[in-house]
Amino acid sequence: MTETVSGQRRQPRSRPATLARRRDILDAAIEIFGNKGFAGGTLQEIADQVGMTHAGILHHFGSKDALLLEVLDHRDATDVEGLEEQHIPGGIELFRHLVRTAMINAHRAGIVQAFVVLSAESVTDDHPGREYFLKRYAVLRGQVAEAFREVCAERGVAESDSIELAAASILAVMDGLQVQWLLDPDAVDLARASEFAIEAIVDSVVSPAASPLA
Repeated sequence: MTETVSGQRRQPRSRPATLARRRDILDAAIEIFGNKGFAGGTLQEIADQVGMTHAGILHHFGSKDALLLEVLDHRDATDVEGLEEQHIPGGIELFRHLVRTAMINAHRAGIVQAFVVLSAESVTDDHPGREYFLKRYAVLRGQVAEAFREVCAERGVAESDSIELAAASILAVMDGLQVQWLLDPDAVDLARASEFAIEAIVDSVVSPAASPLA
């Protein structure tokens, strides 16, 4: 740390070259973890891809677990980097944002693959990403449910118990479609299928009808 004129200590700013190097490592980690998973992908493979040593990776991130968490944070940041104030909107705009995210994801298979692999691995014991994904889904379910409540209030629709179910269903559909798309991108249109599912679930909440399965 350095010292200011007032004697207070502050953290030095990272140099542009250091930030660029960290970004290169994150991009390589996304690819390696996406292809081999967290357990299968090694720091040495990531280091080789960016022309560094194993020790060099540890210098920037401290540990493999810490690198994984940085990868996940980096992935989340890419979802909101084009939004005002860098966070997802509320109300009906949230659902439009989810559709736009699916459209963007259709052009970034590497990030999508890393997310799918790591989220699936996180259900295993002692996975370093488990707490991240637990929190992520809890927060997203809450945000989507709140958006449903805002839309219902705006349209004069009575809230129902289906809001919580709908929030979990939207996330499940989006993640599940990503798996199908990664396996067979020619058979599944990720953007259009996601849009269809989100619109159908939103409509089921704001314009409830009798179940066709009853």
